[in-house]
Amino acid sequence: MKRHDVLILGAGPAGLSCAARLAELGVRDIVIIEREGMAGGVPRHCGHTAFGLREFHRLMSGPAYAGRLAATVSGLGVRTRTTVTAIAPGGVVDIVDPESGPSRIAGRAVLLAFGVRETPRSTRLVSGDRPWGVTTTGALQQFVYIEHRKPFRRAVVIGSELVAFSALLTLRHAGIACAAMIEGAPRITARKPGDWFARLLLGVPVLTSTQLVAIHGNGKVEAVEIEHAGKRREIACDGVIFTGRFRPETATLATSHLALDQAAGGPMIDQYWRASDPAYFVAGNLLRPVETAGVAFAEGRAAAESIAASLAGQLPGSGRMIALQANAPLKYAYPQRLALPLAGMSPLLLKARVTRQARGRLRLLASGHELWSRRMTALPERRLSVPVSRLPAGELDDIAIDFIEE
Repeated sequence: MKRHDVLILGAGPAGLSCAARLAELGVRDIVIIEREGMAGGVPRHCGHTAFGLREFHRLMSGPAYAGRLAATVSGLGVRTRTTVTAIAPGGVVDIVDPESGPSRIAGRAVLLAFGVRETPRSTRLVSGDRPWGVTTTGALQQFVYIEHRKPFRRAVVIGSELVAFSALLTLRHAGIACAAMIEGAPRITARKPGDWFARLLLGVPVLTSTQLVAIHGNGKVEAVEIEHAGKRREIACDGVIFTGRFRPETATLATSHLALDQAAGGPMIDQYWRASDPAYFVAGNLLRPVETAGVAFAEGRAAAESIAASLAGQLPGSGRMIALQANAPLKYAYPQRLALPLAGMSPLLLKARVTRQARGRLRLLASGHELWSRRMTALPERRLSVPVSRLPAGELDDIAIDFIEE
């Protein structure tokens, strides 16, 4: 079994930025494991220009951004087409690749950066036929940008998260008409100017408070049936794109020894990005669904600082822990655990999300006392931030984030 200082599982923005930062800090014995044929992660499949401004101070297309990320680790070991099949205590990882078959590798520290996946139609309980032409944003982008194929001529987009607008841009790039964007809530999930962008610049009708009832087609998609204000009608199309409803990619972790947060979907971490086994660290969208590539990039660099400190024996131990409580209507908050005495919290942490739209005050509490609050309207899929500067240093009995509706 080969042993290294650091293993990085996943070569997307979080994994690559972590590797690059570790190299800057003097850690060079790094192996990056990636199941796809190239490093870069999801941005490789996004041909539109929306990346890199914060990281590289220029707007870039997804493939250009992925290439720039990959170039930052060109001197390190990257093993592509290699799949992680299991992880074990103490940083031991089982892998398999087409050339050498199964093997085992170990790291003094391991970063988990598997990312997320979209929820397909099969688990959304949409009735109707099962024709060809139903896909997700990620699959659409693979068709268009990787395989250079035009899978359909006229599509509908289901959902209005930020990734749904990425789907609109992909359709436009491929010359595919978009018949409508369909959202079940009274307003879009992405920030409000997004619907103006779709309607005015792209000419796409945005149908809010509208439910997808069924998909119809004999062999391939022919139409979708929708319902609005109690009335039903059909929209002719030959493609249906389900967007959003991301889930952390935890298939490999589901039977592992690591503690998972059922609400967030990913591994539990403390303020040092450290999982329940201190040999493992977590960054990027494996933590929760879903943030931009820029956020994942920043989290990877922050995790690298903790990993380097751990290798040097300078990271505080994971002795006494307290749980960060998240009360309804909050869905989750992270980090889920805090190592005491409390110190070292990254401003990228102490985040939460709601299960439904809510208006009121987001609060930070310690031992029942309010440390901070802010009035807001919170929407699902939107990141809620609590300033880490309001956390008291030292020992605590309990800490919580809640949302008081008004």
